[in-house]
Amino acid sequence: MSLSVAIVAMDEEANIGRTLASVRWADEIVLVDSGSKDRTREIAHEHGARVVEEPWRGYVAQKQYAIELCTKDWVLLLDADEEVSPELTEEIREALANPGDMNGFWLPRQNLFLGRWMQHGGFYPDPKLRLFRNGIGFVTGHDPHDRCELQPEVAQRSRQFRNALVHYTYPTLSYYIAHMNRYSSLGAELAVSQGRQSFSVADIVIRPLATFFYNYVVRLGFLDGGEGLLMHLYHAVYVSWKYAKAWEMTRIKSH
Repeated sequence: MSLSVAIVAMDEEANIGRTLASVRWADEIVLVDSGSKDRTREIAHEHGARVVEEPWRGYVAQKQYAIELCTKDWVLLLDADEEVSPELTEEIREALANPGDMNGFWLPRQNLFLGRWMQHGGFYPDPKLRLFRNGIGFVTGHDPHDRCELQPEVAQRSRQFRNALVHYTYPTLSYYIAHMNRYSSLGAELAVSQGRQSFSVADIVIRPLATFFYNYVVRLGFLDGGEGLLMHLYHAVYVSWKYAKAWEMTRIKSH
């Protein structure tokens, strides 16, 4: 069975070479670039990828566009900061050599924060449906939280791999905080579109505290050391920002 790898990217020169090198064995690599100002496209060409330039449509639509460009029997959808380990490579190749009646495969994801693998707090195994027969899988969700699903009639024919996809999530604290700021704005826009209109102490104060307690204490995030503390602390801040920004948006509209 032949394999296409689909990737969307913009200004990912720090990551894209590692990602592409990890899938050099694939039959086709399609990279959709949304206006990189760095060497992302050049590096992709150097690794034999087919590069398609497309203005940013949003996380869901851009990734859906990328998989629709793929021409092989199976599609593996990757983020530009992910790496397929040698162990996962072998597992994928074995599965595609004899897929049976499987239509999709879930990949555990090993998330790295400040260089440390987050093994607790809900961040592992973090399974993602990323490998599926061409035409069977699609991208859905709400920006920035996209996800892949299988067509309902075949959704049961999937299983999870043992070996993990390595995700170089946030290499620095400033990068993480900047992303949480941007993601909270997108989350606020979604909350407003769903009817959020009033200031809520529960959403802006209590919900973030509960989120931190659940992930850091109940789900054992404290076992990931100082990195775990910072990740869950600022994730809770993200939750507060999201609802505060939603309140601000509705307040501005009402004046």
